[in-house]
Amino acid sequence: MRRLFILSFFLFSLCCEEAMAQPDVEQRIEETIAQMTLHEKVQLLHAQGKFSSAGVQRLGIRELHHSDGPHGVRAEVDWNTWGTANWTNDSIVAFPSLTCLAATWNRDLSSLYGHAIGEAFAFRDKHIMLGPGVNIARMPLCGRNFEYMGEDPYLAGVMVVPYIREVQKLGVACCLKHFFLNNQEINRFGVNVHVSERALNEIYLPAFRSAVQQGGVWTVMGAYNKWLGTWCCENDSLLNGILKRQWGFDGAVVSDWGGVHSTLGAAFGGMDIEMGTNTDGKTIDRSHGFNSYYLADAFESLVRKGEISEKVLDDKVRRVLRTIFRTSMNPNRAIGKQCSPDHYEACLRIAEEGIVLMKNDKHLLPLGGNRYRHILVVGENATRSLTEGGGSSELKTKYDISPLDAIRDAFPNAKVDYAQGYYSGRPLYGKAQERLDESRQDALREEALSKATEAEVVIFVGGLNKNGFQDCEDSDRKEFALSFGQPELIKALATRNKNLVVVTFGGNPFDTLWSSSVPSFLHCWYLGSMSGRAIANLLTGETNPSGHLPITFARRLEDYPCFKGGERTYPGVDGEVYYDEDIFVGYRYFDTFGVASAFPFGHGLSYTTFAYGKPSVRVTEDAIDVDVPVTNTGKCGGKEVVQLYVGVAKEKSRDFAHARPLRELKAFDKVALKAGETKTVTLTLPKHALQVFSPDSHRWEMRQGKVRIYIGTQHIDVML
Repeated sequence: MRRLFILSFFLFSLCCEEAMAQPDVEQRIEETIAQMTLHEKVQLLHAQGKFSSAGVQRLGIRELHHSDGPHGVRAEVDWNTWGTANWTNDSIVAFPSLTCLAATWNRDLSSLYGHAIGEAFAFRDKHIMLGPGVNIARMPLCGRNFEYMGEDPYLAGVMVVPYIREVQKLGVACCLKHFFLNNQEINRFGVNVHVSERALNEIYLPAFRSAVQQGGVWTVMGAYNKWLGTWCCENDSLLNGILKRQWGFDGAVVSDWGGVHSTLGAAFGGMDIEMGTNTDGKTIDRSHGFNSYYLADAFESLVRKGEISEKVLDDKVRRVLRTIFRTSMNPNRAIGKQCSPDHYEACLRIAEEGIVLMKNDKHLLPLGGNRYRHILVVGENATRSLTEGGGSSELKTKYDISPLDAIRDAFPNAKVDYAQGYYSGRPLYGKAQERLDESRQDALREEALSKATEAEVVIFVGGLNKNGFQDCEDSDRKEFALSFGQPELIKALATRNKNLVVVTFGGNPFDTLWSSSVPSFLHCWYLGSMSGRAIANLLTGETNPSGHLPITFARRLEDYPCFKGGERTYPGVDGEVYYDEDIFVGYRYFDTFGVASAFPFGHGLSYTTFAYGKPSVRVTEDAIDVDVPVTNTGKCGGKEVVQLYVGVAKEKSRDFAHARPLRELKAFDKVALKAGETKTVTLTLPKHALQVFSPDSHRWEMRQGKVRIYIGTQHIDVML
């Protein structure tokens, strides 16, 4: 257990952020608007194809090309259907999932990710990348959590900012999504979310706010669900009130595809570009063409009648033109590149640092050298493509390196055998699960167990995949346990071979009760095109694990607070879902209410060890700086994530509505240390980070009384 240091004192103050101005662009916008007809203005506000919105050809204003991300550029589809266009030059590098990026806890890798993926989008002539996503992982079964950045708003907010900045430097707009409260896929098209004002401001809005005010994101995508009984894609309180007026967002709001439901709602609710509304755009019947969109003919008619002010129209036009001038008409826009060696290298670096060493009893890992001559690899994910499936984030890759191939390359002097072990079915999206043959499953299982007795070491590669009802858009998982008989297979393998390494993929936590029977366990998220190489490098010890969990792995599904209220709290009753757990999402709940987890938020082991020296504190007018010496006390180089948490000295209330979390993440840094090396890590805590949101005054206020600061490698290892 690693020691954490606790510092206590009284604190106060607040600091603010400012938005940037672009006077040259603003002048061009006004000059353009002055020359546009009303019809030309309206044409800017809705789709002209499945992933395109119009410009103004007469004035030389270019159109906008959108494309799904956030892990790579989606394969080309037909102009206005979801059918594949069957291009031969649209294969790309798949980058790791955003949960993997969050698990690196490395700002520099976020910048690297953003630069590389921005180049890919620029090369493919895409102007708006539909991503990244920062919805909070409230619920561990959510099919789309792998596209987001975990359960903590501070971590997600910090990690998303460099990504956005680097993408947009290249003249490609990020489209931050899904704004907001899109925390479940089941009933996502209509569920109305009830959440406290305190939870909104402390949990569900901060990462979006960081992306807007610190990242300077250029476009934002509205969510499908409702808040306050109103669709998020036409929600005046959300889009105009919070996003545009409070936060100063000057870009365009883009609807999720089919997320707009009315002309007046879109007109007055803050929507700027309407995409994908109830049409294939190809029918002869004009009532079902692009002109039938809510922000098309019907909107234009109301403006001409004077029922909607032209000022409302012009505000939307300014925002769309601002996006066009920043992207498709940006004279400094990058040419970009695709499938370049440095993109594969970036993919590998991010994947390696995102993998979390969950357990390593008896130091079975690393497996390097020539210790083993006979290795058995078991599991479907050792050969299955995990860049396919998952919904809109599915990618068409030039090539992927599978774990099995990479392990064989990494152990050239060993016999590397393979057994599939289980079968999960084809990747299906929006369809019923494939019915699996039990006799086939039994045969695969028995083959794996038979081979396990002959091998010196067994590497099981399984976990989740991107089938429907796994990690996939438009469906949530149906169970907390790993599917397809994997827990039983893992435990059976452990009885046949004591040298068992379990490697799992997945963007969500799952039941890990089986982990008590295995000595070593790596969790890998989705690692993209270089997944096999990254895993092999960690297995051999060529790379030292340094990933840390951005989510909590509970012991039981019912331990997560979002399940405490039955259907009321998930998935909802009669289209209404209630976030009764308030601010107690993830580790905030487990810590404060004394619920033990299987693997806590912030957890991550290494092949080396680290020791912390005594921290020192420097208090300035605007911030608190904590200096802490960190020493690598092991025999190999490694990276340590130093984490700072803030909490109350003593928690009095034990109910969700009034309690404060025992600890909350407020700063972190990742430091690389050679064996025996010591470095001093400085963690800066701005005093505004000590504020809490008051539902009584409806504003941020400084914490009252004594505040504790915890320094260490993961929040659970507190030694008072």
